[in-house]
Amino acid sequence: MTSGTVRRVTRLDLVLKPQPWLFAEQKRAEIEAHFARRQQDKPKLWNGRILMARHAVFTDDSFGAEYFETDFASFLAWRDWGFPDGEVFNGFGMGALLCADGAFVLGEMADFTSNAGQIYFPAGTPDLSDLRGTIVDIPGSVTREVEEETGLTPADYRASDHWDLVVTRGLVAMMRVLHVDASGEALRARIEANLARETAPELCAIHLVRNAGDLKPVMPIFVTAFLEAQLKSTI
Repeated sequence: MTSGTVRRVTRLDLVLKPQPWLFAEQKRAEIEAHFARRQQDKPKLWNGRILMARHAVFTDDSFGAEYFETDFASFLAWRDWGFPDGEVFNGFGMGALLCADGAFVLGEMADFTSNAGQIYFPAGTPDLSDLRGTIVDIPGSVTREVEEETGLTPADYRASDHWDLVVTRGLVAMMRVLHVDASGEALRARIEANLARETAPELCAIHLVRNAGDLKPVMPIFVTAFLEAQLKSTI
């Protein structure tokens, strides 16, 4: 995989292929100690089961990968330690909410989350609920994450028929533009109202991006790479 690239595809071929992760097995004691320290700072962190990937393959119009099951603690240590196993990656979906007036809508992660303060689109590392047999359902994952974080359902937007994949070190972010027939301000107000009804919302603020001047340092590189490409295409 080439670092920092954006590639467009129309098909995802993502399958579960159970296999051991030597990093997680060999570093188990260190991983558990690291997670215990992180939990001291973020008590709501939960060591659930997630899916990570290997063997990324691009064709002209598709992206394929093999996923395996592991625990969140192993993923977190791998991420925090600078991706020591370069053969695996976090392959996840994001719902890029785009309003009728050209504003992209992003959320700022709350303090209790592992990505506190970062600003990005609704997303989440896939987990066992995203499996449909042996297929990893990234479209379904995006639908679920968007609803969990913003309250929006598929009736509220129109999903593009393509994916923009941002490839950086340790991850492939599969971005799908979700078109919303509302202004940026109206959608922000709607999401904020939904967050106000939640006891512990994952998002603490909603941000709009209309041009390069709206980009912020706390946006991950894969988000800014996607947004820069999108904004350039509208000029």
